[in-house]
Amino acid sequence: MSLVAHLVPITEPLRIHIPAGWFSMGSDSGQDVEAPVHRVWVDSFDMAATQVTVDEYARFLNATGRTAPTFWGDPSFSHPQQPVVAVSWYDAVAYCAWLSAMTGSYYRLPTEAEWERGARGGAETTLFPWGNDPPQSRPFYQDRWKTGPEPVGQSQPNSYGLFEMCENVHEWCSDWFDAGYYAISPERNPQGPEEGTRKASRGGSWRHHIKVSRCSARSSIPPEFQYADYGFRVICNAR
Repeated sequence: MSLVAHLVPITEPLRIHIPAGWFSMGSDSGQDVEAPVHRVWVDSFDMAATQVTVDEYARFLNATGRTAPTFWGDPSFSHPQQPVVAVSWYDAVAYCAWLSAMTGSYYRLPTEAEWERGARGGAETTLFPWGNDPPQSRPFYQDRWKTGPEPVGQSQPNSYGLFEMCENVHEWCSDWFDAGYYAISPERNPQGPEEGTRKASRGGSWRHHIKVSRCSARSSIPPEFQYADYGFRVICNAR
């Protein structure tokens, strides 16, 4: 299949409704940047069931003429249903703006709080979307992610119906990153610091030794970076 999408109507991603509510964000047993655990209220939102795919991103490139990301066309990263990789934070934001304009819905990147609420699937204390069993206990773990991310929708979804929330590729968030932000985070709909030099990201990576992250794990890189294990997932304000 060509990576240049044909001129077809834009379809919106499958969206999963995440209800408003309180949850315990962070971990006191993980890295220092995950502490302290704190109660956070998040308004309801819809989250894409999967990471943005190569096929979906090709439609954006075709429509806008934006420069394709590094590794575009590389056989390890070009399956239409693999998550698109090597997109900068700015690329991801531009995609959200384009999708919003094309559909009339308001798409954007999730905040760290929204992402973690989605990943937890309503569970308060489990380490991973499926519970507390380590990633290595999952079926065929040693045979997966040999040369790149897997096509989306291959894993067992969490209880909300979201796929690959803590695996496959790191996912950009909207927030600037601050290692100590949790100590001063507001209780309701935290948006992250007003400024910074690195953007927050969440989720595991196909190229790490441990391929799946905990729900509370945080990461960050400068927004202009384009890495082969960085992609994104969109959210939409609930209808």
